[in-house]
Amino acid sequence: MNHLKRHIVETQDFPEPGILFRDFSPLLRDHLSETLDAVDALLSPAEWARVDLIGGVDARGFVLGAGIAARRRLGFIPIRKAGKLPPPVQQRSYALEYGMATLEMHPGHGRIVLVDDVYATGGTLKAAADLCVQAGHTVVALIVLADLRLKGAPPTINGLPVRSAIQYG
Repeated sequence: MNHLKRHIVETQDFPEPGILFRDFSPLLRDHLSETLDAVDALLSPAEWARVDLIGGVDARGFVLGAGIAARRRLGFIPIRKAGKLPPPVQQRSYALEYGMATLEMHPGHGRIVLVDDVYATGGTLKAAADLCVQAGHTVVALIVLADLRLKGAPPTINGLPVRSAIQYG
């Protein structure tokens, strides 16, 4: 996936000193179809046959997840930051490096694939997976566009491998 990786723009010290920010916007703007192909290919046809829904994590997980859901003719469920969905919602709070955050989604049921843009420490994806179970879904796969391969990030969440189209580190 190096042909996709070269379109990701790196900005040092953004949004604060010491952070290397990877901007996926040019990749999505100029190579969306290829990017969706790469993320979609993380599951085999047999695995896709067992999927009912795609859950996209706020916000770029919406772009990737909705694109794949449309291609696969599956339903899409947004997993949003707190306060963005009307009730009833299920909530899950989790720790960030610099505080706390909360994710919300509507309750339901089905076999769901979680999609996000970046896998860093695992906190957001773990919270989203736990929230899906709390809301009544069965998580069958975790897929991301890019794995930053940060030290300490678990290779699995709730027993499922985190699959990525692009790897760093």
